[in-house]
Amino acid sequence: MYRPTIGLEIHTELNTNSKMFCSCKNDPNEKRPNFNICPVCSAQPGTLPVANEDAIKKVIKTGLALNCKIAENSKFDRKNYFYPDLPKGYQISQYDQPFCENGYLEIGGRKIGITRIHLEEDTGSLVHSEGADYSLINFNRAGVPLMELVTEPCLTSGEQAKKFAEELQLIFRYLGVSDADMEKGLMRVEVNISVSKTNPPSHKALAGQRKLGTKVEIKNLNSFRVVQKAIDFEIARQIELLEAGEKVVQETRGWHDKKEVTFSQREKESAHDYRYFPEPDLLSINFEKKYIEKIKSEIPELPEQKRKRFAKEYGLEERLVEVFIGNKDLSEYFEKVISELDEWIDQKSDKELKEVIKLSSNYLISDVLGILGGKQFIEKDFKITPENFAEFIKMIYQQEINSKIAKMVLLEMYNTGVDPSTIVDENKWGQMRDDGELEKIIKQVIEKNQKAVLDYKSGNQNTLQFLSGQVMSATRGTANPQKTRELLEKLLS
Repeated sequence: MYRPTIGLEIHTELNTNSKMFCSCKNDPNEKRPNFNICPVCSAQPGTLPVANEDAIKKVIKTGLALNCKIAENSKFDRKNYFYPDLPKGYQISQYDQPFCENGYLEIGGRKIGITRIHLEEDTGSLVHSEGADYSLINFNRAGVPLMELVTEPCLTSGEQAKKFAEELQLIFRYLGVSDADMEKGLMRVEVNISVSKTNPPSHKALAGQRKLGTKVEIKNLNSFRVVQKAIDFEIARQIELLEAGEKVVQETRGWHDKKEVTFSQREKESAHDYRYFPEPDLLSINFEKKYIEKIKSEIPELPEQKRKRFAKEYGLEERLVEVFIGNKDLSEYFEKVISELDEWIDQKSDKELKEVIKLSSNYLISDVLGILGGKQFIEKDFKITPENFAEFIKMIYQQEINSKIAKMVLLEMYNTGVDPSTIVDENKWGQMRDDGELEKIIKQVIEKNQKAVLDYKSGNQNTLQFLSGQVMSATRGTANPQKTRELLEKLLS
């Protein structure tokens, strides 16, 4: 039997206005190459760095949210290595005195240890044109604040690592420290993985003294799906080597997305290869307790806290709660809608209250997200105010409009931002309330569809649905479906 041991290194670009050590704009959406650069981030001789306090605050806030110990004294270090997108020939990072240490994140009832969270500057990016014998360098990303989080080697599967990274992304977004968009490279995952034999049952004395296998690093994984697939593949690859009596080589590997395999890139460097030493151009940093406490007071409700509250306060099923947790803007909009409905809801019984809340959540999750077609819900770009959406829910609940009309009204609200009452009045979409008028229309439908009537009387119940559809068509969807069915059954009998 073999046991995998997995640790993660997660790099996240912080959403500060400027870069880490200069005043250049930090803009991940800038398409023009080498536009947001200056003598500092392009490493011109004689330039000096100045630390970005906002980036430091964001790292500390993250550390506090993840139960870390915050250093009273910290510093920056030089990490020396040569690569084309690192113009200085070294990276300003942190080595032995990171801002945050010894934290954890609880996933599924299990604490995943966090060794450290430190701050450094990102490198530039290389552009490899297909078929060309050269590469281009874009320094827009050079010097962007990059937060690195390192876990303990305590994960044991690809699925577990995927869930950890997903939850971490949510936390970053809730804290407002990063958009953590993996597709844009704002969050990148690297995996350290080894496989070793488990202790035989007879060796109880050796329990807890298991020797770890040779560590392999997989670089730059850019989606949660890839994180899980790369780990699962690498576990299987290492086990296959060990079973064949071969050795696992300590190396850095990449992920081939089309072939879905890892591949060798280079032998793995050791930490001493980087020749760390304190950054001589930056002073050491000392934090007062008041400073840390102020940052702590700014931490908002985090995903796990919101999960528990939504389940308890709104009685929503887990599936719906997870949709809201995964979209912070949508969850906040939902609560604003409920707040608008609050006084009206207070007059309802517990059963009616649950129905209104469920109606609100269903229309937001099924219909609004359906209209968005997979795009993220962003409230500032959404034309429907919480007040108008609450009015829309009231109209449905009070049967002023049926479900078919509701979809038409919602689409019109989405496109125009006009309130639902105006839309219904202008289009004459209000629910038909005159039973006498509805009965008259039903009789006309029966008269025109004698074959369907005969089929119904012969025992074919499906024709009732057909006749109901004809009535709904004749009333332009304004008839009450339940009342329509009742009147049809009465008249046909």
